[in-house]
Amino acid sequence: MLGKKPVLFAIIILIFLVSACSTRPTQSTPTLAPIPTQTPARLPLLEAEVSRVTVQEAKAALDSGTAVLVDVRSAEAFEVSHIAGAINIPLGEIETNPTGLELDKDRWIITYCT
Repeated sequence: MLGKKPVLFAIIILIFLVSACSTRPTQSTPTLAPIPTQTPARLPLLEAEVSRVTVQEAKAALDSGTAVLVDVRSAEAFEVSHIAGAINIPLGEIETNPTGLELDKDRWIITYCT
C-alpha cells in the first residue's frame, strides 16, 4: 500500500490538471488559495510542472487496471460522449472537496476535460 506522500502527490496533480480544464469565466479579481512556500517532496506548484501523459500511456494504464480515468466535464457533457471506461466527477465537485473524492488512491488518477 502506498504511503501518504504518493497519495498527496496524486491529489495535487489531480487538482492541477483539473484546474487547467476549468471553463469558468475569468474574473477581474480572482480568489486563489495561497500557494505554500514549501512543499513535501517537491510537489508541483505550477501547471507546467505537472506530468502529462500520452493517449497511449493513458490507455495502457487504464487497460491494465493501474489507472482510473476521470472526466471532469459536466454530467451532461459526459452523458453525450466520454472515453470508454472513464468515470465522471465534475470539476466543481473536485474543487469543493478534493480530498473527499471516492477514488482508489492506490491507482494512477488521470483526468481529462476534452
